[in-house]
Amino acid sequence: MDSIWINAPAKINIGLDVIRRREDGYHEVRMIMQSIRLFDRLTLTRSDTPGIRLSTNLSFLPVNEDNLVFRSARLLMDEFGIDGGLDIHLEKRIPVAAGMAGGSTDAASCMLAMNDLYQLGLGKRQLMKRGITLGADIPYCILKGTALSEGIGEKLSTIPRMPDCFILIAKPGIHVSTRFVYSNLVLDENTPHPDIDQMIQTMKRRDLEGLCHLLGNVLETVTIPAHPQIASIKECMMENGALGSLMSGSGPTVFGIYDDLDKAKAAKEKCRELPFKCFVFVTDLYR
Repeated sequence: MDSIWINAPAKINIGLDVIRRREDGYHEVRMIMQSIRLFDRLTLTRSDTPGIRLSTNLSFLPVNEDNLVFRSARLLMDEFGIDGGLDIHLEKRIPVAAGMAGGSTDAASCMLAMNDLYQLGLGKRQLMKRGITLGADIPYCILKGTALSEGIGEKLSTIPRMPDCFILIAKPGIHVSTRFVYSNLVLDENTPHPDIDQMIQTMKRRDLEGLCHLLGNVLETVTIPAHPQIASIKECMMENGALGSLMSGSGPTVFGIYDDLDKAKAAKEKCRELPFKCFVFVTDLYR
């Protein structure tokens, strides 16, 4: 096999809680992660010319060590002494800097593809152990599906699957700095923490409406005041049939959960009518 392609699914955070800031500066989190059917695609091709060559469909993305895909490929090539070269083409469809783990899922998928292309024989857990050295979200993006993420994101456990539903994605054309959000997060007695354990129980019961009533992301307390467009999107989704709506990650992407595809599509058109530009997309869950 000289070439291989792989889809890299985006993720959303159904629940995101920050427990505390650690002495090393990292934040301890509890997050429910869910893969959705919005994909980047990577194509990897062996080459006789030594070195890694990365290309993308977006001219502003780095194609060197500043790209997690490049670094993930380098990590495995160096560890396993892989001879020859590797050409990687990344077709970006997941919005960049959107709180949907686009860079992490690309790196994770690159590692999964290289494992097959070069027959490295690594299991998922072995790949996850290597992935955490590059980024906290990469182990989850190797695991995929529905999972509970704890620690700084490196402690993962499988939980009951999220009930079937349709997901409306809306990303306004703004940039949110993850560093800004975490550095301005206030954790005190007034901080609204989502009930992650109760959310897991609703998924065990396959109770989609109950789950949607419990959606919560503690980072909204920082991002929404700085970017009120996020609140406008949430309100638009809820007024147009969403069972629940939440910001994903540190933002700015917002998702709505729907039990009916036609409702989700109608809400998509309403989001397009908002007085600011949005990337909008209707999809479902990736298992």
